[in-house]
Amino acid sequence: MSTSHPTPRLNTPVQALSTEQALRYSRQIMLNGFDLDKQERLLASRVLMIGVGGLGCAAAQYLVAAGLGVLTLVDDDKVERSNLQRQILHNEQRIGEFKTLSAKTSLQGLNSQTQLHTIEYRLNDEQLSEQLQLHDLVLDCSDNLATRQQLNRLCQRAKLPLVSGAAIRMEAQIYCFMPGPEHACYQCLSAHLGEQQLSCMEAGVMAPLVGIIGAMQALESIKILCNFGQSINNRLLMFDALEAQWHSFSLVKDPHCAVCGV
Repeated sequence: MSTSHPTPRLNTPVQALSTEQALRYSRQIMLNGFDLDKQERLLASRVLMIGVGGLGCAAAQYLVAAGLGVLTLVDDDKVERSNLQRQILHNEQRIGEFKTLSAKTSLQGLNSQTQLHTIEYRLNDEQLSEQLQLHDLVLDCSDNLATRQQLNRLCQRAKLPLVSGAAIRMEAQIYCFMPGPEHACYQCLSAHLGEQQLSCMEAGVMAPLVGIIGAMQALESIKILCNFGQSINNRLLMFDALEAQWHSFSLVKDPHCAVCGV
């Protein structure tokens, strides 16, 4: 199947699947166009995830279950009781723990073959740039504008794919930003739509909604990492959960964008 996204760099040598792995991931391997090579590529891929809340919990479990090689979890928050309504990797016994460590415990039980790393503090530009060099793709599961802008700026500089999602109330959106002069970036998008400053703490969010978008982020990440199918690139997908409707909008690169403009 044709694709429109460039192949991301891999920092880990691709190795042949073992018999055990071939059996474990057989339902993906049998997919038309996916096969052994793409599963091996996924096992060699490294993802940096920013935010282990509702979106991050949903995305992480599917990436790990699917056979991602390395996942680095970044979040400086601790588990609170109000998180348990939607952040499904945490539980009542882990209230007060760092979200990264709580999620790691759950994910280790899901797939012991995935290497899991955690960072329990916010990354400044220098620290984030160092992490970008160690990964093949970034998942934006954050909940604030400053982090999204930082990720967009530094991923553009590092030429790294960025898969970003957001959910609030009964509305959600997902988009993929690929490196390259023909692709729009997050700044191009925000210039058209403006920015949502409210958080779910202020406006609320329906629990399954973050699961839907987090799972979509995992799916898009796998497609990009494995060069499989068509990614949500230069498009914005918006989901109206009240009306059960998806809407797709084309994104046009801003030639004067301060981040990606040429």
